[in-house]
Amino acid sequence: MGRNKYTAHIAVVASAVGLSLAVWAASAVTQTEAEADAGTGRVTAGPAPAAEGPAQAPPKKMPESIAHDAEAGGTAVNITIDDGPDPRWTPQMLDILKEHGVKAVFCMVGPEAKRHPDLVRKVLADGHRLCDHTISHDTSMDKKSVDYQKRQILDAKKMIEDAAGGAKVEYYRAPGGAFTPDSRRIAAAAGMRPLGWNVDTKDFELPGTAAIVNTVKNELSNGPTILFHDGGGDRAQTVAALRQVLPWLKQQGHGFSFPVRTAP
Repeated sequence: MGRNKYTAHIAVVASAVGLSLAVWAASAVTQTEAEADAGTGRVTAGPAPAAEGPAQAPPKKMPESIAHDAEAGGTAVNITIDDGPDPRWTPQMLDILKEHGVKAVFCMVGPEAKRHPDLVRKVLADGHRLCDHTISHDTSMDKKSVDYQKRQILDAKKMIEDAAGGAKVEYYRAPGGAFTPDSRRIAAAAGMRPLGWNVDTKDFELPGTAAIVNTVKNELSNGPTILFHDGGGDRAQTVAALRQVLPWLKQQGHGFSFPVRTAP
């Protein structure tokens, strides 16, 4: 083959190859687009992804004052239970509450909630509310620094919420009532209403079932929020007292409520 003929032949071949490549490329793009339409997930190019939605709104700030009143008002009372959850006593109290159709607030210590997430979720599943009762239940935290108080409150809140699968913690109760203006501000800014009590059954002192029941009867005139414990020790007396107190409260014409969260 002469040089000119050889050169011409090469040009023809190159042209054919180039055309074939162009056709193949166009076909590949068309196939990719078709696969994208079919939802195969094999898209290699396309429009930029949509921007993410707005960030989650911060929690609504609660009043900083300490709540005692019942949401339902009137003669309704609030049952509050502290220091758990405990694998022995919390389930027994949940059973009694369910038997009487009563909802309560469970004030949980952060590490205990982390240790027993199944109980935290059971509390929620039964319709009760969650309360932050700090990390270490330090009854002298009112004498500690603001940074210390903040860690105690917010770290416990995170532990409880994680154990609860993201459900919100609605109240904050200071151990032993050791509130400070700073701790109330920190809790309220995080969406938790500071929570007090009117009737301290002193069940943690193990005074006997009858004494616990009598304390409720004698001090209920102080206000509607009653304090019991499901953690921190042997709570057999509390379980027995709760079994007597709930029907007695009903016989006296009391309904049951949750403590207020917002201002009146």
